Amino acid sequence: MSDVRFVAIGDSFTEGVGDDLPDGRVRGWADIAAQGWADAAGHTIQYANLAVRGKLAWAIVEEQLEPALALNPTHLSFNGGGNDMLRPRTDLEHIADTFSRVLRRCDEQGVTLILLSGANPAGQLPMGSMIQRRGDELSAAVLRRIANRPDVVRALNWPDRELARSPYWSEDRLHMNAAGHHRVAARVLDALGYEPPAEWWAPSAKSVGGVVGLAYYREHVGPWVRRRLTRTSSGDGRAAKYPSWVERAPH
Repeated sequence: MSDVRFVAIGDSFTEGVGDDLPDGRVRGWADIAAQGWADAAGHTIQYANLAVRGKLAWAIVEEQLEPALALNPTHLSFNGGGNDMLRPRTDLEHIADTFSRVLRRCDEQGVTLILLSGANPAGQLPMGSMIQRRGDELSAAVLRRIANRPDVVRALNWPDRELARSPYWSEDRLHMNAAGHHRVAARVLDALGYEPPAEWWAPSAKSVGGVVGLAYYREHVGPWVRRRLTRTSSGDGRAAKYPSWVERAPH
């Protein structure tokens, strides 16, 4: 793999929300995996990231897939549906169809698909049992669509009980922190056939803590509800952080 061009599409999970850098930018598993890929392979790779927080699954496909394929990548990663499954009336089979669309277009372009499932926040969120059930259903629906495709690179995080623990999550309990993003990056590298740094699997993670009780609802749940009522998104007006290729050289 001397000519790797890796593009990531998705929502906040892939953009890297929760893994905040001191300068206010977000990093995330895709950034970490891109650098780890270059390090493990021993050569420079090209990397792009078109993910934007708050996007629903079909919006990701409609807005990001074709621009990503226009970059002529060798590998494309896709995750979506996390924002959709928080809406009780969403048809999860319809959401799973996005994975079929992405796979079909990757096949047509000769691109290797890296498919991820999101990490599981259900244990620490309001309505956790509903989120658990819908996440299980969405995961099963997606897996049915790739059951006969061993060529799809799979980095499945939803079943990871360790990753579901609070030390891997940020204050809002919905997005992973740096420890969580490193664990996901480790799984991606492992799925690609490389051995990630051992500390990525279980970095020194401590519970973030943060606000609890009514303060948590006021600071984190309230804004989410307001966006639903006003039909706005946390990603409105945001551009992709790496819409064209950037180089990642081995360290």
